[in-house]
Amino acid sequence: MSDDDASGSGHDTPDSGPDRADAHDRGGDRSDRGGDRGDRSDRGDRSDRGDRSDRGDRSDRGGRSGDRGDRDRDRGDRDRDRDRDRDGDRVGEQSREPSVFATADRGPLGGESDTGGAATALRAVRTWAGAAADRLTTIHGDGTVFEGNQIFALYGSDRSLFVQGPVPPETLDHLGRVYCATAGYARMRDRLRDHRVLVLCGEPGSGRKATALALLDELTGGKVFRLDPRHGVDEITEDVLQESGGHLLELLTEDVRTESEPRPARSGRGEHTTGARRPATRLSELHLDRFGELLRGREAYGVVLVENGELADRLLRGRYGMYCPPPPADEVLHRHLWHLLRTEPDEALGAARARARRPDVLRALGLEELRPREAARLADHLARHWRGEMTDEELLAECASFVRSQAREWFAGADRPGALPEALPALSAGAFRVAVAVFDGSAYSLAAEAAELLAWELAVTLDPEHAPGRRLFGTHAEHRPVQARAVLEDGELDLGPAKVPVRAVRFQGEALAGAVLGEIWHGYHNARGPVARWLRALCDDARPEVWVRASVAAGVLCSWDWIHGFRELVVPLAVTDEPRARMAAATALAEAARDPRVRPAVAAVLKDWAGSGEDTLVRTALLAHGYVLAAGHVPGSLDALARVVRNREPSDVDVLVPASFSVARLLASGEPEPVLHRLHQWLDDGRLNLANLVHLAVIRTLSTRTTHLWGLREVPELDAHAARPLLVALLATRPGLAPELARLLRHTLATARSGEAALEALGGMLRRAAKDPGALGHVRAFLPRLAVDRRDRDRLRGLLNELVRDRDRPLDRSAARRMWDAVTEGANR
Repeated sequence: MSDDDASGSGHDTPDSGPDRADAHDRGGDRSDRGGDRGDRSDRGDRSDRGDRSDRGDRSDRGGRSGDRGDRDRDRGDRDRDRDRDRDGDRVGEQSREPSVFATADRGPLGGESDTGGAATALRAVRTWAGAAADRLTTIHGDGTVFEGNQIFALYGSDRSLFVQGPVPPETLDHLGRVYCATAGYARMRDRLRDHRVLVLCGEPGSGRKATALALLDELTGGKVFRLDPRHGVDEITEDVLQESGGHLLELLTEDVRTESEPRPARSGRGEHTTGARRPATRLSELHLDRFGELLRGREAYGVVLVENGELADRLLRGRYGMYCPPPPADEVLHRHLWHLLRTEPDEALGAARARARRPDVLRALGLEELRPREAARLADHLARHWRGEMTDEELLAECASFVRSQAREWFAGADRPGALPEALPALSAGAFRVAVAVFDGSAYSLAAEAAELLAWELAVTLDPEHAPGRRLFGTHAEHRPVQARAVLEDGELDLGPAKVPVRAVRFQGEALAGAVLGEIWHGYHNARGPVARWLRALCDDARPEVWVRASVAAGVLCSWDWIHGFRELVVPLAVTDEPRARMAAATALAEAARDPRVRPAVAAVLKDWAGSGEDTLVRTALLAHGYVLAAGHVPGSLDALARVVRNREPSDVDVLVPASFSVARLLASGEPEPVLHRLHQWLDDGRLNLANLVHLAVIRTLSTRTTHLWGLREVPELDAHAARPLLVALLATRPGLAPELARLLRHTLATARSGEAALEALGGMLRRAAKDPGALGHVRAFLPRLAVDRRDRDRLRGLLNELVRDRDRPLDRSAARRMWDAVTEGANR
């Protein structure tokens, strides 16, 4: 330890008190700090020893001969002017050109936290991790679609003829062997016996129909009839009811809508005729009372099936409605397997059930809980597999079709009858399902608002002549998620600096999001326009929790159909002057490049944009290379960034800001070693533009929280350090990188043009560390590496004294004393 260090540690400590005014304390330290800055200024760029271009600037110090040209002389004059302004009272003429480091602590969107927290992006990435775009469908000429053993009718039918028919005895006999009674079955039976009419509410596939048939079979001794679902309850007459029979009516979705008046229907260009279609009638208890009296006169019974929604909510509050919860899926599976394998050896049932629990089968299903109809389908597949009628691959393929069948059922004919306002409820339900797919696991309020925006886009596309409105008191928030096979639960939203509690909505199955988005994107081309407009609008939302989710979804769609998605989603965002839209475009491109088949196309686009000369496209390309995915590896991303920066002026802030942000993001990508190696190479290269890129990136590691440098790849080791500056996170997770990080930071601190900004950012990091015991330990272990020589120690001591004596935000003295001691230890290294 030198004599100066010994005396400094004994007298000139931050614990000496803010009121001391002798030359060795307040004034002395301030003069030392000023002297340090003066030394940096007097050295010019002599302290930037690693930068050969700075050595060129040193040659101008002895008189600035004209060998470097007028441009270098002007730059040297500006540097000296800035240093003198910094050392003095900042009066007099200011530098003619703003410093490239004046906004070193700002992100590419203007603020540190505008990119949002890492958890938002990672949840979005996980949402689409298992998404598949393949579809296997058979469509027949009558508009009937077969998906597995599911049947969907796409076309409408004639409502004029009332049809009814008996349920075959073998169907009731089979039901009696496999039916699992749902909770509340006895109460349902009693209410049906008392009122003659029962309304069962629930989702399709939840076992409502089986429960209804079981109830009617029990009360009528097997005399059960189906009523024409094309007609409403108000159209039923006594002559269609069977004496002492049971009657099942399943209301179609279009009949569940709210009451509407007849409106003109378009029949041709410029022609309007009165629509022949009967307007939907709002089902009420009055109609059910009438239906009950008709049934009582025939000593008969009737069950009406209503899908969950606004009508179901209202009927459940009356005397006829009851909710029909699905029976446990495991029990349904067991009952069906027992029936299908009853003639097989005893071990068949256990083997089939064990196979149903296999991880690969569960992953293929992609659903948390099967509905009774799905459990019956799975039982059939497992029984066929046991008999050798199906291979493992075929079994997994059939299991993967479950979510596709669900998505197909949701969207088949979802705009019937093709005009507003009748189609609006179905469009709103479809829009909500798409919104949940994009915001899966996020705040319900974000998904609900996004759903309203998408419903509007869909509605004006379907019927441009009629502006849709919003229902204020439609389906309650507690019931609406059921329409999307989703649930509400307590969650957390990552805002970056903090996490806040939210009521989150998520699908009950990780495969549903991909199935929903894939269904509308691949199955219904006309839906692409409104969906693309909707996603672009969300990408321009100021909230990271919105634009990040939307941009990742846009990237997934681009990977599914590059030709269409790139032009409709990415290009309109990339060419705007709005930084947030450009960041969204970069995120979408990076996500699209996750697919190796699309990556070459993304790389070609970024290469063209980087050399285009269009500032908006150049900045978008620079931001995209911060995600690694476009180039495929970290060195390739660094190469792409360097190619752009080398061809720009050293003071081109519009390029250096996004490029330095991408370098910092690459440092946080889980592979910091090649990034640090390349930063040292760029310093040794000697070009001022590359050196400025290095200094800006280093300053970002001091000032930017790790969570704001999120990428599209998971880096679990950084999760615990999300709220800390990236430098602290790297010191905590990769302590072996401390020497390289210290060399880069010392270089940036000692360079005249970047030293002040770096010192300010270092002070901010020290303030944060003083409030975080864990971070303080890492910082204290790192500081000796920054205090290699006397100038280093003087610089750091001056900074600590200034932070301690800050009258508005004084640094904690205990933490400052530990930092001071760490600086002193640097003399012993």
